[in-house]
Amino acid sequence: MKNLFLFVIISIISVSIYAQDNTATIMFYNVENLFDTIDDPLISDEEFTPEGKKQWTTERYQKKLNDIAKVISSVNENEFPVIAGFCEVENRTVLEDLIKTEALKTINYKIVHEDSPDSRGIDVGLIYNSDKFTYLSHKTIPINTGTKYKVRDILYTKGILYGEDTIHVFVNHWKSRSGGKEETEPQRMKSAETLRKEVDTVLELNMNAKILIMGDLNDEPKNKSIFEALKANNSNNSDSLFNLMYNLSENGKGTHSYRGEWSMLDNLIVSNHFLNDKNGFVVDGNTGHIFSADWITYENKNGQKSPSRTYGGPNYYSGYSDHYPVYLILKKN
Repeated sequence: MKNLFLFVIISIISVSIYAQDNTATIMFYNVENLFDTIDDPLISDEEFTPEGKKQWTTERYQKKLNDIAKVISSVNENEFPVIAGFCEVENRTVLEDLIKTEALKTINYKIVHEDSPDSRGIDVGLIYNSDKFTYLSHKTIPINTGTKYKVRDILYTKGILYGEDTIHVFVNHWKSRSGGKEETEPQRMKSAETLRKEVDTVLELNMNAKILIMGDLNDEPKNKSIFEALKANNSNNSDSLFNLMYNLSENGKGTHSYRGEWSMLDNLIVSNHFLNDKNGFVVDGNTGHIFSADWITYENKNGQKSPSRTYGGPNYYSGYSDHYPVYLILKKN
């Protein structure tokens, strides 16, 4: 009887805690080489040290942390993100330093991170507000490219949002186009095929599973890896995943600019239950968003705009990142 009484009290407290939480912001950000200043002998990070060619000092590192924290806290002026995924982070330490910044320290953020086999040591990672998202498990998903070349693992995290909705989050950073778009496409295809198998495994266990894929995929929504291999498009049917950035891309929007040409390299993709659920959380407006505030934007003398980057080669520009972050808002039906 005593145990039953305690269960009822805990349940009432839980309901009251979550009762006012009807929305949740989730974001992804390629933070452009968030390295600490310490030389790790196991990876090629020498340039990001005080003695390296980029002259990466403690002052520059701390500024970068504060800048990224400012972006995270500004994406949605109404609330801090419940979940934020990242790529181009060196290790767990930089995420620990990030959540200790003045802008984020009052939020009870926890970290999910594992080292990836990337030769430069850059990984994907995730932080979550543990007051609103209950962590259940995580794992890394390696990519077998069929060659000796190592690509970054996919990070999978499972948890419960506001004590109600179980969600499955996959954080990605696929092979870049450096070396040529067509030449590097097979490696992105391998990442897409591997991810699709993992998604199908989740859906086989629960056809109504809420799956969220985020990341710098280094391809655009209509490219073969995303559109064909991952089967993500803008069609709300049972066979496909829904790319929340697809329509924005079609309208000429992008998250990365190269010589004045915009590309939608950062994608947010969901399973259909995130669109059709009648009771739980769904994507507000069935769309993603790009955070492109003027203060994280650079405009050249010709009027061309681009994300305000930290470095251009060895030149320090003191900006935020060479990518804009993307985000979505979940609302409770």
